[in-house]
Amino acid sequence: VIDHFNFDSKDEGLHTLITTFPENLVKSEYIVGQGSGPCLYQGTGLATDSANPLVINVLTASSSAYSHNPQEMIKDYPHAVGKNTVLIAGLQARNNARVLVFGSIQFLSDEFMTGKIEATGKVAGNLQVATDLARWCFKQSGVIRIDRIEHKSLSSDTKLPGFYTIREECEFSVKISELVKGQWVPFQANDVQMEFVRIDPFVRKTMVGDKKSGVFKAKFTIPDVYGVFKFVINHSRLGVTSVYSSNQISVHPLRHNQYERFIYSAYPYYASAFSMMAGVFVFAFVFLHHKDDEGKPKKE
Repeated sequence: VIDHFNFDSKDEGLHTLITTFPENLVKSEYIVGQGSGPCLYQGTGLATDSANPLVINVLTASSSAYSHNPQEMIKDYPHAVGKNTVLIAGLQARNNARVLVFGSIQFLSDEFMTGKIEATGKVAGNLQVATDLARWCFKQSGVIRIDRIEHKSLSSDTKLPGFYTIREECEFSVKISELVKGQWVPFQANDVQMEFVRIDPFVRKTMVGDKKSGVFKAKFTIPDVYGVFKFVINHSRLGVTSVYSSNQISVHPLRHNQYERFIYSAYPYYASAFSMMAGVFVFAFVFLHHKDDEGKPKKE
């Protein structure tokens, strides 16, 4: 990686000993902690696939950097230019396995970890970044789990019922814990969502969490559609292990004695039925009590 604008004074003239800036680190406290000062870097650049959601660009170069052999003349367009030049890349697989790829061995050397950046006169932030990355890669940070899942009917206050009825009020809760310094503590977040799914989500709610207990709750009305549904939790965020949970539940239609006595949408049919009965009554009354006048008999 070559950078003609952001290189350290100890560089030997090829401008390959570059300094990186804290704003080029990935925006995740789980991966890089609270951040650090500028870092020293000397190595190759990486090119990642931006369409791959599993890849994380942990540290990128500045806008003036590019990746090329400093001993050769540039004839073709460099394979990585500007902030597309990735210095440290990470990957969290679908099974939550984690991998880190460094383009520089010197980044982890004692010389760079204890060396000073001449422009600031301060020790480089390599040690802090490497420590935070090691904790994340070996799952000492950014690890969460689901401890308990419950759901209940608010009308009957029955926990974990065997089925629900359409238009019934329901409360779904989940307890999530986070691994912090070797201990499981309540997980704190404001973006945990649940879904009530039958092929497609019928309900999607952002849950309200309790910071003390780590319990997230959501209240909703069961859809007016019966069938087999699932309570689904699929929480996947940057730097945190993905958690997935699915609990199946059936939704029944109303029983014959649960319907309303009179349905508002059926009022026209009620009116037509009663008007027909009234018409038959009037017709019968007129027919039974009406008598035609007798005609005069013919004279012989």
